[in-house]
Amino acid sequence: KLCGVKKVTRGPKGTPYCITHDGRTLRYPDPEVKTNDTVRVDITTGKILDFVKFEAGNTVMIKGGNNMGRVGVIMHRERHPGSFEIVHIKDSVGHTFSTRLQNIFVVGKGTKPWISLPKGNGIKLSIVEDR
Repeated sequence: KLCGVKKVTRGPKGTPYCITHDGRTLRYPDPEVKTNDTVRVDITTGKILDFVKFEAGNTVMIKGGNNMGRVGVIMHRERHPGSFEIVHIKDSVGHTFSTRLQNIFVVGKGTKPWISLPKGNGIKLSIVEDR
């Protein structure tokens, strides 16, 4: 299962742990795992198998906002301290769009997704193409 990392911190006696988008607490994550990354979790043991960094060039799926369901590759991230951070994404057809950071979920390393994509591969069709 893919889980988005919401927070990485230290617990009692300095034990590192991370909290995921679905409320799981994973102890002793890789030191490279940071907020907004995605970890692959084994459901039976609850251990982290692998992880993907939130960085330019990785495949993402939009989980909220007007672009919900679209899939693309991160181009770059605009930092706005005290406000919403914006991420610019390019889909496989070549359309570029942007959304808020909290609407993003990393689903693959490079252009290879770790999940099966929905029909249409997360491409938004124009009104004419949709017919």
